Amino acid sequence: VLDPQYGMYAWPCAAVLAQYVWFHRRTLPGRRVLEIGAGVSLPGIAAAKCGAQVMLSDSEELPQCLALAQESCLMNHLPHVPVVGITWGQISPQLLSLAPVDIILGSDVFFDPKDFEDILTTVYFLLEKNPHAQFWTTYQVRSADWSIEALLYKWKLKSIHIPLHSFSADREHLGSSSLPSRHTIEMIIISLARSDGI
Repeated sequence: VLDPQYGMYAWPCAAVLAQYVWFHRRTLPGRRVLEIGAGVSLPGIAAAKCGAQVMLSDSEELPQCLALAQESCLMNHLPHVPVVGITWGQISPQLLSLAPVDIILGSDVFFDPKDFEDILTTVYFLLEKNPHAQFWTTYQVRSADWSIEALLYKWKLKSIHIPLHSFSADREHLGSSSLPSRHTIEMIIISLARSDGI
């Protein structure tokens, strides 16, 4: 059973991913961005404010989270940003009809190991349709035993670790929030692993 409360809170990873978006703001105007598991939608809102063409998504099964994403858009004067229901691991008509994307955002989507493969199934589908796209994601380290490495290999994906200090996200207060400093947060960029192994 899905717990809508997960998506009703701005997790510390959202501030870190929004910082990465802001750090790369000059590259975003006109780029097509999809945030998955958006909930409060902080990274997606930041991308829209930087001039990206943004679409927000959360699970079709969590109408409260979809409504929250719409509310975030309205509160930030972005009524034109579409919000769509996409459930991880399901190839739905909404997923099939998505416009092309350049960047997929996901903050703290890897919080429950039972969802890891469904998330990567969805990401793989999107990257196959958009081979030059990247998945920018931040996650909180909750257990040293949790890993997506085997799943990345299975789905022919690769990841690059992005050090937080490289985009000024290793500070105690980030975006007027002290939350990130209390957690171990990592950032990676996931893309298709080409056949040459690169």
